[in-house]
Amino acid sequence: MTDFVLHLMRHSAPQRPGLMLGHLDEPPLASGVAACMERAGALAFKQIRCSDLARALLPAREIAGQCGLAVHIDPRWRELDFGAWDGMAPQQLPNDALARFWDDPDAFPPPGGEMWSVLVRRVGEALAHIREDCLVVAHGGSIRAAVSYLTGLDHRGVWAFDLPYGALISLRVWPGGKSAGQIIALETDAP
Repeated sequence: MTDFVLHLMRHSAPQRPGLMLGHLDEPPLASGVAACMERAGALAFKQIRCSDLARALLPAREIAGQCGLAVHIDPRWRELDFGAWDGMAPQQLPNDALARFWDDPDAFPPPGGEMWSVLVRRVGEALAHIREDCLVVAHGGSIRAAVSYLTGLDHRGVWAFDLPYGALISLRVWPGGKSAGQIIALETDAP
């Protein structure tokens, strides 16, 4: 099987930025959708995949329309499920619980939420269906999970990346299992 380029783009800025947005379906700002479209204009890809949440789905649909491609919607690209924390500002959460989560997201997931390893596994399953140059419009957590899955970096390694809204990571992927990717570009500045 041949290698391919995987472009991972973080979704548009939501209407209420700064919250722990997991599975909460927060709509994007129009300016954020336009920024994602601008960034995608310089990329080459044969397919577009995205999360089913509006902040990723709407820019993916606009990009697809611009390129004449169909959008493959896949809920496995959703953000980490923050459970009881979903929609809350980090400042509203108990500092000790949040610190434990950032330190060990498998041992201390958000109450009623998802463990990091579960996110990595579901994103790995989504990655298994990509075999050609592809743009994925997703979330900070699912993008980090993809990089972790493909490179072997742990949560601390991938959480160190700054991924503002509209950020882009491009990887060359060699199909065949975990640790099969190499980061070829990391663009986190605003387009």
